[in-house]
Amino acid sequence: MTVFLHTRIRVNDLERSIRYYCDNFDFRVLSRNDKSPAGNEIVHLELPGNAHTLELTYSPDYDVKVPEDLMHFALGVPDLIAYCDRLEKNGLEIWPDGWREKFVSGRKMAFVDDPDGYEIELLERE
Repeated sequence: MTVFLHTRIRVNDLERSIRYYCDNFDFRVLSRNDKSPAGNEIVHLELPGNAHTLELTYSPDYDVKVPEDLMHFALGVPDLIAYCDRLEKNGLEIWPDGWREKFVSGRKMAFVDDPDGYEIELLERE
C-alpha cells in the first residue's frame, strides 16, 4: 500500500514559518535537518493525530515567490468561527471578505495566507 507521507513547501524565513505554523495552527516540530544532501535546511512539522507532515524547506540562495492561487492545503477544524476568531486575534487576515455571511449554512470554509503566500483552507468538519 502506498502512503502519503509529507508535503514540501519552500519558505523565505525558516524560523518565521515555524513560528507561524506552530503558534497559529498548533503544529509541532517533528524533525530538523540543517543540511540536506541538496544543501537545504528542512523542518518537518506535525499536527498531533496526523501521519502526514508539512515539510518546510529553506535555502539562502532560493527566493520564494508564490504565485497567487498556485496551490493550497486544507485543515479541518471543529468550529470554524471560533477557530478564525482566534486566528484574527493573532493578527491573521481571514478571507474571502464576508466569509461568515457567505457560509452560514452547509460546509463552512475560510482561507488565510502564510507569510510566503501559500493559501491555507480552513474547513469546518462535520
